[in-house]
Amino acid sequence: MRDSVMDLFDPRTAVMDSDNSSPTRSPNPDFAFAFNDSNFSDRVLRIEIVSDSLETQPESQVCHTVADWARKSKRHRGDVAKMENDMCHSFTALDINTHPEEQILDSQQPDIDDDVGDENHDEEEIRLIEESPSGDDAANSDDSNGSEDSSGVIRVKTLHISSPILAANSPFFKKLFSNGMMESEQRHVTLRINASEEAALMEILNFMYSNTLSATTAPPLLDVLMAADKYEVDSCMRHCSRLLRNLPMTTESALLYLDLPTSVLMAEAVQPLTDAAKQFLAARYKDISKFQDEVINLPLAGIEAIMSSDDLQLASEDAVYDFALKWTRAHYQKPEERREILGTRLGRYIRFPYMTCRKLKKVLGCNDFDHDFATKVVLDALFFKAESPHRQRIMAVEETTRTSRRYVERTYKYRPVKVIEFELPRQQCVVYLDLKRDECINLFPSGRVYSQAFHLGGQGFFLSAHCNMDQQSSFHCFGLFLGMQEKGSVTFSVDYEFAARSKPTEEYISKYEGNYTFTGGKAVGYRNLFSIPWTSFMAEDSLYFINGILHLRAELTIKR
Repeated sequence: MRDSVMDLFDPRTAVMDSDNSSPTRSPNPDFAFAFNDSNFSDRVLRIEIVSDSLETQPESQVCHTVADWARKSKRHRGDVAKMENDMCHSFTALDINTHPEEQILDSQQPDIDDDVGDENHDEEEIRLIEESPSGDDAANSDDSNGSEDSSGVIRVKTLHISSPILAANSPFFKKLFSNGMMESEQRHVTLRINASEEAALMEILNFMYSNTLSATTAPPLLDVLMAADKYEVDSCMRHCSRLLRNLPMTTESALLYLDLPTSVLMAEAVQPLTDAAKQFLAARYKDISKFQDEVINLPLAGIEAIMSSDDLQLASEDAVYDFALKWTRAHYQKPEERREILGTRLGRYIRFPYMTCRKLKKVLGCNDFDHDFATKVVLDALFFKAESPHRQRIMAVEETTRTSRRYVERTYKYRPVKVIEFELPRQQCVVYLDLKRDECINLFPSGRVYSQAFHLGGQGFFLSAHCNMDQQSSFHCFGLFLGMQEKGSVTFSVDYEFAARSKPTEEYISKYEGNYTFTGGKAVGYRNLFSIPWTSFMAEDSLYFINGILHLRAELTIKR
């Protein structure tokens, strides 16, 4: 049976009783009535307040409040010049003619190859002075006379404190009260702080008694958060984090949360706040092309939050790569700095396995990447592309537990394709395009989805899947089209064949074939690829969805 007699002023007892690990623990007790009350206190805390101007570290290197931190971060971001970002692609809607079966389209598909600081806070030393009482009991007072003494102290506050309460909430105070002081002789503890920390420290001391804060807005809450980290009051950090998450999030506040001192960012209690900040930035800037000037001037932490998102609305991973290069070149002038940032920070957010082979070749020759890093990521991407779709899906699931998520496919505007190219006996390519059932569902009633560009004979092509009306406009159906990217008045004669995997054999079955002489911006294809209505195509027993995936294939051969 547990001993019923406990020493109220034994910090070890308080810590033991305040164990927060139990899932069924009761809410923290409210000791607000005991705050600064000599009847419920065993020690006196003497707070010496010194002028911030007397800090030994220069102002540019230390920040005591969130206001200092915000000004420092804002100045840093404001020094970066704005640059134009040509990431916005547009294309003309396809005009479907009324020719039977084989359809010729006027189309324009964007050129997929077009382009689309973290600062550590130095920890300051916390000044502690233990002293014996002078003979008079300390009172609740503010012993300020408005002038500085020789030590730089401008004001002194004395508070009656309970060492068990403070020790139960803070390892910092637990160590302070457990370092061999004689209770009968040494009851006074002196803590020296900067003037800018006074309000935050008082909030923390009050919180350890009452579990409440008077601060309700972001700046003072962040001051308290930073001070709570300094004095190791995890419960207060969690409370501040929760209150800050409940406030309206803005770009400035999100960037401020991600730019807090490293010791604060590393704290488990702050992770929900930083996660919310990252999610806000990723959602706001998911279509980077709409915020080109804003995004190019964001700091590194903001760019990492955006690039880590699965929901980026960019044409392809090639565009993510181009953007990462453009941002890095705008913020880092020295090649070695760019290689460091891309190799250790931004490079892990580029999903190289989903880049086109043409762009991967450019990675190998890019001087902004370390050669060994570039070689590794390109080889990794090529090995992934060589895997079967089933194996790729398994690798993507395994990757979801990691931070890089390099095998997880984003929601690209243009769907990735696999391409096999032949030069002999004649120029030919085989293109594989997979569409998920949900992607096809979203096409109804008049949607379109485009593939990434692929090349044959030096000319760019693309596939587009449609939900459209049949020739007689009597029902909706699935259409597939082949288009050539618009580049001048080039003409190109191509033999083509469309095929799809079909049950029960799950082999590719040819659906249509033909030949066509392309000119820039034209497309050819079939309104009703499977010769069935849309409802039959999307039915649960559809022959064309295998494990929820529609597998399409196009073969292109240059005519002699």
